[in-house]
Amino acid sequence: MFDFIIVGAGLAGVTFAHTLEKHGKSFCLLSDRSQAASLIAGGVYNPVVLKRFTPIWRAEEVSALAEQFYAEIEAKTQHSFRIPMPVCRKFASIEEQNNWFTAADHPLLSAFLSATIRYETNPALPTPFGLGQVQHTGRLEVKDYLSVSLREWESQGVYHSRTFDYEALEIHATHIAYQGVTARNIVFCEGCGIEKNPYFCTLPMRPCKGETLTFSAPDLQLDYLFKSDGVLIPLGNDTYIVGATYDPEDLSEAITEQAREELTEKLRKMTSVPFEVLSHQAAIRPTVGDRRPLVGAHPLHPHLWVLNGLGTRGVLNAPYCAQMLYQAVFEGKEIPSEMDVARFQKRLGFKKKSSHK
Repeated sequence: MFDFIIVGAGLAGVTFAHTLEKHGKSFCLLSDRSQAASLIAGGVYNPVVLKRFTPIWRAEEVSALAEQFYAEIEAKTQHSFRIPMPVCRKFASIEEQNNWFTAADHPLLSAFLSATIRYETNPALPTPFGLGQVQHTGRLEVKDYLSVSLREWESQGVYHSRTFDYEALEIHATHIAYQGVTARNIVFCEGCGIEKNPYFCTLPMRPCKGETLTFSAPDLQLDYLFKSDGVLIPLGNDTYIVGATYDPEDLSEAITEQAREELTEKLRKMTSVPFEVLSHQAAIRPTVGDRRPLVGAHPLHPHLWVLNGLGTRGVLNAPYCAQMLYQAVFEGKEIPSEMDVARFQKRLGFKKKSSHK
């Protein structure tokens, strides 16, 4: 009997599998890879919201745990997945500079925001008011992280590429069973595929489509993540990603001409160098109405768990959420209330017992 069946092999599922493996727990991982958000993600890890110069949710805890987690996985797999590089935010005015200095004095931000303005000498990136530099940032090669992990587990016989059949799930008092496989628990890490899940489909997911362009620009010569009208992400070999769009209305995974024009316009605002578009990608982000992850057990079925809603900062959120889930299952610790699915218990068909007689 496995400790867990994991459904979904994106950032959430793979990171939880690594967390189980670290602690000597057994698992069987199932996925048809139909949710592409993790596969085309830019993989940026940045603990600061650069629109408002504020820390992300639980910035210090989340960042420290992510740093430790990915270092351990790199050592275990003998692969390097992280590419450390600063994130630089272009200032539009002296006022923005002053706001940056104020933010850099904040106890939660002083470790991340450089108090020195960076002035760009690259003529391809005009920055008359300079740049604010965020430290302890970079990019995770998400596709490599997932594929290296899954190849190893496939060779061990614990990863299977298949679509999950909810009707075949048998729920017992002490365990679950699925197509001849038994486990003490099952966790659903399906991203936007949660809408087909009969146990968790009522959770308030707010899917949001994102599109990016991959382009070549030999004259750009950029070696850091550049944030201005959009975001420029260096991939090496003079190739970059510009992104991303946010569209909560069109939830198809088809690329659109409208997004291509929007991203091209953003790129032209940021730099005047010539570029060639190499590819155009689209995926649906698994975001939640209150912008917090979804972690916890189904109120009626204690062996059914969910790990979802990592949003736009999945690289940072995944290790933290995976650890919180692990500690809840095996150590009896409470999941932080702001991410616990218990906050949506009425949506899951469960109501607290009335206290009156």
